[in-house]
Amino acid sequence: MKKDKAIVVFSGGQDSTTCLFWAIDRYNEVEAVTFNYGQRHILELECAAAICKDLNIKHHILDMALLNQLAPNALTRNDIKIENEDGKLPTTFVDGRNLLFLSFAAVLGKQINAKDIVTGVCETDFSGYPDCRDIFIKSLNVTLSLAMDYPFVIETPLMWLNKTQTWELADQLGAFDYVRQKTLTCYNGIIADGCGECPACQLRQKGLNEYLLSKGETHL
Repeated sequence: MKKDKAIVVFSGGQDSTTCLFWAIDRYNEVEAVTFNYGQRHILELECAAAICKDLNIKHHILDMALLNQLAPNALTRNDIKIENEDGKLPTTFVDGRNLLFLSFAAVLGKQINAKDIVTGVCETDFSGYPDCRDIFIKSLNVTLSLAMDYPFVIETPLMWLNKTQTWELADQLGAFDYVRQKTLTCYNGIIADGCGECPACQLRQKGLNEYLLSKGETHL
């Protein structure tokens, strides 16, 4: 039996789109929320909107421009290089992003009577981001429920999956081709298989190749 309603934190990337299909499979009603925080590529917002329109999902876009002012990072500033040095957080890490995104998603969720918040955070392939950890999500779940006296459940279907398993999940949901062709993961703003050079593309492609190999297929 499907649950009543969920709101999906949605960027239009591989992970959040897989989560969107996961939610559609499990809930009677699904809405999505995307945050405009000054991303390098406006295409990310356009991609998210296009997917929601295509799947007939009500889509909310919230202005979070203040985050760019507070936490300069490589996802919002062209003058900051995308770097991932050992022992340091990647320059793509945005302080407080998931804390704020999930908090605002919860406020919106309560207004639309959605108790479940679905997010694509992952501790397996999380690049060391502290706000992608399971312990943080569980802590915030308690905090949000207490703050608004509302029984929120933060669902993290990808928490313990690597990218290979995330591709497998998309395939199980009948969304493999859609996720591969329609989503934007690339830090350089190229839809589908992306630039092939940035860390996000390399991680996505590695998982894709491993999944295709497990099925006896080769990368196309």
